[in-house]
Amino acid sequence: MIPFDIPTPQQVWAHGLLWNSVGNWAEALGAFLVPFVVLPLIKQFIAARERKWIEAGYQLPTALALIARLAAATHRLFIWGVALYCGFELLSFPADVHVARRIDHGVTVAITLVFWLQVALWASAALRFALLRRQGQAASVDAEPGGSANIVRFVAGAFIWGLAALLALDNLGVAIRPLLAGLGIGGIAVALAVQTVLGDLLASMSIALDKPFVIGDLLTVDALSGTVEHIGVKSTRLRSSTGEQIIVSNTDILKSRVRNYGRMQERSITFELPVFHDTPPQQLAMIPQRVAEVIGSVPGTTFRRCCLMSISETALRFEISYVLQAPDYATYAVTHSTVLMGLLAQLRGLGVQLPTPVQAPMPAKADP
Repeated sequence: MIPFDIPTPQQVWAHGLLWNSVGNWAEALGAFLVPFVVLPLIKQFIAARERKWIEAGYQLPTALALIARLAAATHRLFIWGVALYCGFELLSFPADVHVARRIDHGVTVAITLVFWLQVALWASAALRFALLRRQGQAASVDAEPGGSANIVRFVAGAFIWGLAALLALDNLGVAIRPLLAGLGIGGIAVALAVQTVLGDLLASMSIALDKPFVIGDLLTVDALSGTVEHIGVKSTRLRSSTGEQIIVSNTDILKSRVRNYGRMQERSITFELPVFHDTPPQQLAMIPQRVAEVIGSVPGTTFRRCCLMSISETALRFEISYVLQAPDYATYAVTHSTVLMGLLAQLRGLGVQLPTPVQAPMPAKADP
């Protein structure tokens, strides 16, 4: 009978297995399981605390809200990568063995790619968080159901992912300088070929960041007027009061003088009232009082002034100014019509006449 020696725990722990001892593999497994278990628990804890805060009606501070967004953007592959890195650091593989060298290289490539993938996801989440916070802080003026923010998100996202890909290649030992040089030359050629499109793209980004107008605003762009329906990458679409759609390039909008009536809180109205030269001074002195009474009787208006401002060859001209607490044009048209009809009734009651245009006599026809 052949005697069989039972190995001691120390011998089992020191026994070699795939270029490492059993003890090293056990320690590597423990190092792998710690982040593999702890990181998901931390992620779930942050998400649960965020839900409780929201259900309780509290608004998270900016730092905590950003941490919650970053935790939500943490991918499972990153958790696997961190766990694999922690376990792999406790193992050693000989460089002179082909299989071991391939294993080492494969694990390094996988960890590097997963790391930069997660960095890009975190950067994209932080960008999205910043844009949403900016829209929330400017909601009273810049509330917009989509549109321009997507342009900034797309361009910035393309830059983030492109930069992450280049950094990953650089960490893997790929020479990116020739690639950057080629991309630079190609980029110049493309920029020269599509410089008009790029100009409109940059203009759309400027509109998205500066927000001179948003969807729903009533704009006057030089001789064009309409309500903003869509802010695109190349153009902005307006809907005119007569119903047709007006398409204006973003570059042309930034070069023009734009009047934004969508952000008016109130409308200031000023007009002239001409009267005859022969109007008695007593009647002239009563005109400002009657104008103030007419404007004061119209709801939503505030009288400012009524003054005799000029004496022309055809009439005495009063300047009348009042404020309407409604910015939309339809309310302005109805209110101003009511004011004018009330003024005509008051002037007729005072006996004040308005001058009529003097028609030039018809030229005499010569006898044949």
